[in-house]
Amino acid sequence: MKNQIQFAAALALFTLVSSCASLDETMATAPEPMPAYDIDYPPALNELNFQSDGKRLNGLMYVADGPGPHPTVLLLHGFPGNEKNLDLAQALRADGFNVLFFHYRGAWGSEGTFSFTHVIEDVGAATDFLRANAETYRTDPDKLILIGHSMGGFAALAAGAKDETIACTAGLAPANFGAVANVLAADPDRKAGFIAYGDSLQMLAGTDGATLVSELIDNSEAFDALAYAPSFASRSVLIVGADKDEAVPLDAIVRPLIETYKSEPGVETTGVVLSGDHSFSWSREALIDTVLDWAEGCR
Repeated sequence: MKNQIQFAAALALFTLVSSCASLDETMATAPEPMPAYDIDYPPALNELNFQSDGKRLNGLMYVADGPGPHPTVLLLHGFPGNEKNLDLAQALRADGFNVLFFHYRGAWGSEGTFSFTHVIEDVGAATDFLRANAETYRTDPDKLILIGHSMGGFAALAAGAKDETIACTAGLAPANFGAVANVLAADPDRKAGFIAYGDSLQMLAGTDGATLVSELIDNSEAFDALAYAPSFASRSVLIVGADKDEAVPLDAIVRPLIETYKSEPGVETTGVVLSGDHSFSWSREALIDTVLDWAEGCR
């Protein structure tokens, strides 16, 4: 009996060693194929900075594979910018788009003072930077695309309305700061809550909750994203909402934007509602697919 046990153990050990040897041989003879890329013009991630009203803004450029010139997305983060959507940046680059991600004045280490007005102006500075440095980053200066999330969606619509050379603009759970301002002006409790939240945002320099609320209320008409719709005639707009979004509610904010832009003559509006919270936490793949499908028409 003892000999049988010893024989069985030896056989098992032999089988394991043989299997490992066979696996090593297989791995040695069938290496993983190298990913294909342009050796002369490979994809890259470049740290950069540029000026907006004399202040240095920090950013990253996701450069697509190949010589280009590539259509280029400005990916605009929200307030204060915890969700950066860099998975979307990677997917866009893999699909042949350059992507510029940056922080506004006074946000996350960029110089200057944060304000909602500065955010809009900084988007304009970013487009100027891309056009001036198109050759450096293999960018097509005539095919710049604005895609923003939350506050970034508002900024995309506000900046896009001012720059008719931007053919495609997208808002992902886009805020309408005009509507937000009206709510804060009418509801003291929500106003106090927003002020308290603003006071907690140490990543935003030179401001506080009361200053931010005052700016919103003072600019309620100028910040009404519904009023920007006529400026997008003959251009493409994507608006994506999330059905469980509590920060930018679907029915109160996003659906009115979709309906207004769709009803505006000449505006090529795509409205999509996904299952998700404000960051599309359980629908990232659906969000990315939606953006990529829409962006194909912007090449």
